[in-house]
Amino acid sequence: MNMSRKPEPLQEQKLTDNSEIAPGVHLITFRRPWYFVPGQVVKIALDQNIPPRIYSLCSGNNDQEAAILFNIKEDGLLTPKLASMIPGEKILVSEPYGSFTGNPEPAWWIATGTGIAPFFSMLRSGRGGNKKLIHGVSFLNQFYFEDELEQALGDNYIRCCSRESSCNTFPGRVSDYISGLEQLPDVRYFLCGKALMVVEMRDLLISKGIPFENILAEIYF
Repeated sequence: MNMSRKPEPLQEQKLTDNSEIAPGVHLITFRRPWYFVPGQVVKIALDQNIPPRIYSLCSGNNDQEAAILFNIKEDGLLTPKLASMIPGEKILVSEPYGSFTGNPEPAWWIATGTGIAPFFSMLRSGRGGNKKLIHGVSFLNQFYFEDELEQALGDNYIRCCSRESSCNTFPGRVSDYISGLEQLPDVRYFLCGKALMVVEMRDLLISKGIPFENILAEIYF
């Protein structure tokens, strides 16, 4: 994760909701206590003695509540407990930080899985103009926030699904979709997902003539 400054110590925040929006995928919310720039991250923990994990904010910067999207990692120290929490229980959260932030200029957003979070935050914060979103998942029920994204972006919302098919999805991975394009526009490319995807996509974009400095990445571990 990119860091623009050292975050403040973790503070207690009370959960207002915890929803399982897909099998093994949760969206938690708490009252937003600070301003943030869409695309920034926070550190989250349940205990001061256990190292926190980093998550992108998934809500608009004008929303009353801050939201975090996460997968349950069965062998993890945090997410299984986090998934079982109920509204009213408290978590530890840092102030927002990071430099994976966009602007009104044209750009392509490329995400896999829960890497959609910072782009959904940007969209909800009014930064969806002149953007194209390409979201890659394994199964159709993993297109999180699909209805809102489709309504806002229309034909600029590309769904890539590698293990299931439907009439409105590209059959394959995001790298397959990009590989099939003859020419790419001269814009900035934002990548968010697992390290393997980010590295593969960065190499692919460079091979198609996109300058390295036009590619920004946020890696999910």
